[in-house]
Amino acid sequence: MAINLQKGQRENINAPKFTVGLGWDINNTSTGTAFDLDASLFLLGENKKLISDNHFIFYNNLESPDKAVIHSGDNLTGDGAGDDEQIKIDLTKIDPAVKEITVVVTIHEADSRRQNFGQVRNSFIRIFNTDTNEEILKYELDEDFSIETAVEFGRIYNRNGEWKFEAVGAGQREGLEKFVSIYQ
Repeated sequence: MAINLQKGQRENINAPKFTVGLGWDINNTSTGTAFDLDASLFLLGENKKLISDNHFIFYNNLESPDKAVIHSGDNLTGDGAGDDEQIKIDLTKIDPAVKEITVVVTIHEADSRRQNFGQVRNSFIRIFNTDTNEEILKYELDEDFSIETAVEFGRIYNRNGEWKFEAVGAGQREGLEKFVSIYQ
């Protein structure tokens, strides 16, 4: 049975291979422009910085150099139920220099389209066992991010040889570029 987390809670993953599923729905809006939400992952070292530029996983770089992290690709609409984007993670292959994986979702061209996460609902991140499809944990973002264009959904981190997930739910207004500047 999956564990439903609240903001700030942490939980052991206990699976060497798992998939991160991200989902969201769009409120009826008057922007007149389609929404395109993008999941990105930052594979960080002990210093909380990217191991290399190739360890920034997003729609233009779908896999890590060691093939331990593989993004399913960009879902341009978010239509339908369930996961809108998925990222497979195989901890048996991951570069030992990686100590943390930060999961961020941003709205593509949010400023020019006048869009923000206040127009998004039913956002979630879940982790499930890739081999058995058993859901391990889920975090539903229930905050109203009325001006934010980027949200850190959670982070996966290695503590004393164990991989854990922390439900973060922290938004900011400066889009993906802000996260890139923080982690580069």
